[in-house]
Amino acid sequence: MVKIVAGAVGLVLVAAGVWDAASGSSGATARSQLTLIAPASAGGGWDGAAREIQQVTRSEGIVNNTQVLNIPGAGGVIGLNEVAQMDGESQTLMMMGITMLGAIRVNSSTRTLDDVTPIARLTDDYDVLVVPADSPYDSVDDLVKDWAADPNDFAFGGGSLGSVDQMIIAQLGQAAGIDPLDVNYIAYSGGGELATSLLSGTIKASVSGWADFADQVEAGRLKALAVSAAEPVEFIDVPTLKEEGYNVVLTNWRGIVAPPGISDATRRELEQIVTEVVESPAWDETLERNQWTDTFMVGEEFQTNLAQQTETVNQIWTDLGY
Repeated sequence: MVKIVAGAVGLVLVAAGVWDAASGSSGATARSQLTLIAPASAGGGWDGAAREIQQVTRSEGIVNNTQVLNIPGAGGVIGLNEVAQMDGESQTLMMMGITMLGAIRVNSSTRTLDDVTPIARLTDDYDVLVVPADSPYDSVDDLVKDWAADPNDFAFGGGSLGSVDQMIIAQLGQAAGIDPLDVNYIAYSGGGELATSLLSGTIKASVSGWADFADQVEAGRLKALAVSAAEPVEFIDVPTLKEEGYNVVLTNWRGIVAPPGISDATRRELEQIVTEVVESPAWDETLERNQWTDTFMVGEEFQTNLAQQTETVNQIWTDLGY
């Protein structure tokens, strides 16, 4: 009888533990356990930003335990699809940005950012046009002249399909009279692969974030020709594409969204967590170290900005024939 009772109690305790873990009824909140989804492979921009946030939440005591989960693929669309199905999940945030807007369009995704909850815009990063140091191109005009002569034979490299890199390259080609559909664009998963392909001659030129190429440019292995910013950037010693006569201005901004179906109280709490991150001294150091520009927006301001950005990106791809 004692053995039977003990066994029954054990089964009840195991069942209770499984139910508790599966249902999240332990009382855990985003302050105690937070998952940051980077919808890309480790080492990329979204992954790097997620890990910087993870470090700040830990060092500043904002969240007890923050973990980063990578869900790569299709310019972030696979991660978006996963988060869009986490209805009411209160302990998850996902990195996103202008590249995801482009990927949604070029991949004809049935999931859009209308299917998740906007939380905040964080930073802007600047893309640069680079070539190998021994390239014959010393200016954008030099490159464009050769590119226009035979677009199909001129291999450009950049990030995932639909990325801000591809948008800049396609717009630059259009400004130079090159049909965007004739652009020979090769998508890579990260800046390291891009630099390797440039140095090996697999691609003739690339557009990607300054952080991806800064070390190689400073070491004299790559040559930067222009930056995609609206105005000259103090720490990037090259002219803007606009100054070079090509009206192409795009920045690689990054933001954060949450799953759909969360309560107003949960949304406000997640917004507060992100606000505490960006207002911390540790985040100031993060911005300086990564050479990111602070463009923080939260709540309704970000929702409005996101709608504007979505319209802008969709118009770019419409103009490019997609």
